[in-house]
Amino acid sequence: MEIIGYGLAILIGVSLGLIGSGGSILTIPILVYLMHIIPSEATTYSLFVVGISALVGSFKGAKDTLVDYKMTVYFGLPGIVAIFIMRKFLLPMIPTVLCKVYSVDFTKELLVMLVFAVLMIWVSLSMIFKKPFKEEKTHPVNKAKIVFQGIFVGLITGFVGVGGGFLIIPALVFSARLPMTKAIATSLVIIAANALVGFLGSLNAHTIDWTLLLTFTLFSLLGIFFGIYLRKKISNEKLKPIFGWVVLATGIYILIKELFFIH
Repeated sequence: MEIIGYGLAILIGVSLGLIGSGGSILTIPILVYLMHIIPSEATTYSLFVVGISALVGSFKGAKDTLVDYKMTVYFGLPGIVAIFIMRKFLLPMIPTVLCKVYSVDFTKELLVMLVFAVLMIWVSLSMIFKKPFKEEKTHPVNKAKIVFQGIFVGLITGFVGVGGGFLIIPALVFSARLPMTKAIATSLVIIAANALVGFLGSLNAHTIDWTLLLTFTLFSLLGIFFGIYLRKKISNEKLKPIFGWVVLATGIYILIKELFFIH
């Protein structure tokens, strides 16, 4: 199962390199169900994997001068503060057992997985049915809205351990008025900053298996280089619906498994 998990780590990198989002949302189920890491720890591992992968992927965009550093600050800085607060203070405040439902403990781990499953289903539907983004430049950039969106993405990232590219890219296109190529490149910088700060914010809360984490990250990096290569040859809009169906099936599986305690 671990071998399969490492193989799927390549898919995470391919998605990040190719479409700038989506792949990180598969990290949690791979770590939980194939690597047998508990959900709260898996969110910490995921932040490291996604952060390093996005950081490496962002170098190409920076080299090609596609990164909008002003929007990185407006969107990324509030997100960094939000994710640090979530990982360092808010998440540890949630009790291990929240309540009992029909004599069964409703735990913090279960809450994380249920929220994550709902998020996966939402993201998958947007990938499957949404039309390609069209850049709009008829209205001025609303900086306050961008800051608010950055905070929201930071809180989501901190709670479930995903990169948030599926939220960042639309915000950069519609609110910051960036062309898609710049939005993807800028999102990778923001994802890297958010995820790595989130990882540092919860580093002392868990015992890290560095061998597993670094190996998993290495496979993800291999995937991101392949994804960047494929970006020149394949339209990411054609691949999004296919990838969306994979995410949808995974989200439904998690929801059923966790709700009905199928172990």
